[in-house]
Amino acid sequence: MTAEALAVPAVRHGRLVPVTVHFDDLDALGLLHNARYPVMVERAWGALWNARGLVFEGDWEAAGDFCNAVKEFTITYDAPVKAPGGYAVELWLDRLGRTGLTYGFRFCSADGTVTYARGTRVLVRLDPATLRPAPWSEEFRASGQDLLRPQG
Repeated sequence: MTAEALAVPAVRHGRLVPVTVHFDDLDALGLLHNARYPVMVERAWGALWNARGLVFEGDWEAAGDFCNAVKEFTITYDAPVKAPGGYAVELWLDRLGRTGLTYGFRFCSADGTVTYARGTRVLVRLDPATLRPAPWSEEFRASGQDLLRPQG
């Protein structure tokens, strides 16, 4: 998947990334299980960063910006996802600080017109040796600038 493919269709800010809900993602009632939403969001972020050439290859010492930890996660469920198929996650950055960031997301229909869930997640970049906060790289900061939501 290319960065261009991730940018279509257009959204107000950030990017709309396609995701697939499979039958085994559904709960006993036939609804997308509440614990699967964060997994879908994480997969969408992975696809977005990978398309931009930022890839985690399994080595925490060499992970750079991928050596990070979740500090906070919030989600609001607006409507149930009732079937497997193609959906999307709209992703953006609310804040890109020196060592932390807050991203927003919206789990939605493939065309972005229906919202099923929305939320935020706070990440802290870590030094792999000390597990203390560390600054984001300039490459990461530059790659995320177009994802920042306009203030106001």
